[in-house]
Amino acid sequence: MKKIAVIASAFCMLLTPLVSSAANPAQDLKDFRKHYTEMFPEIPLHDFVNGVYSVDKDSREQWEAFEEFPPYETYVEKGEELFNKPFKNGKTYASCFPKAEQGIKQNYPYFDKNRGEVVTLELAINECREANGEKPLKYKKGAIAHLSAYIAYKSRGKKGNVKIDSSPESMQWYARGKKHFYAKRGQLNMSCADCHYHNPGKKIRADILSPALGHTSHFPVFRNKWSQSSKSGDGMGTLQRRYGGCNSQVRAKPFKAQSKEYRALEYFHTYMSNGLTMNGPGIRK
Repeated sequence: MKKIAVIASAFCMLLTPLVSSAANPAQDLKDFRKHYTEMFPEIPLHDFVNGVYSVDKDSREQWEAFEEFPPYETYVEKGEELFNKPFKNGKTYASCFPKAEQGIKQNYPYFDKNRGEVVTLELAINECREANGEKPLKYKKGAIAHLSAYIAYKSRGKKGNVKIDSSPESMQWYARGKKHFYAKRGQLNMSCADCHYHNPGKKIRADILSPALGHTSHFPVFRNKWSQSSKSGDGMGTLQRRYGGCNSQVRAKPFKAQSKEYRALEYFHTYMSNGLTMNGPGIRK
């Protein structure tokens, strides 16, 4: 209880009114970007793709040193091997993602009109496997993160291009994701926005909070924390693995990876970085 009280008191400044949950994607994107460029006028817009390293000089120097020999390279190579390894029927992932070599991650997630739902890259990877007679992979880490890392790497330099069409169903998914981003939850009564919209650049314990603008551009990521907790040292993880971790940190029960709730959140969250350059996979603490 003492820890909860200490953390809660550290966030007493987070009582600012929430941004309206009304869904107007184009205006939301404009306002979202303006919020960060006014908060950090010295940071070029394109640099927000570097997350916390765009707002903290000391952390950036450490990160740049790690990037000289990035630990995620091993997993990009593993992802490439998996991507090109034939399924039992002789086909490969290229049968589902024929343009992966040219870069496709910038278009995910997208709203599938025929199905009436949002499709993320990891969901599409597993659907490709099942369509070819293979068992689905676990969504948070392991092979699916390696495949996603490879596809992300091939998409570097592309600009985020998530589309929110005007259909009622698409807008419902977008509005649901936006609501999740700003809604408080858990014993600590905190939202995604409390940390990453209202207080980026500030500290929570020993960590510096990152801006949400540019968040999704560098996923999947290799986290030192994940590597240290893994017997194999594999620290790669998907965006929705991170969502679950954030929910746990505010003492809220995480949703399942690829649940409608997290897919909706990813739809909104990724759209808010539209137009920024893809630079995944990344490395984080």
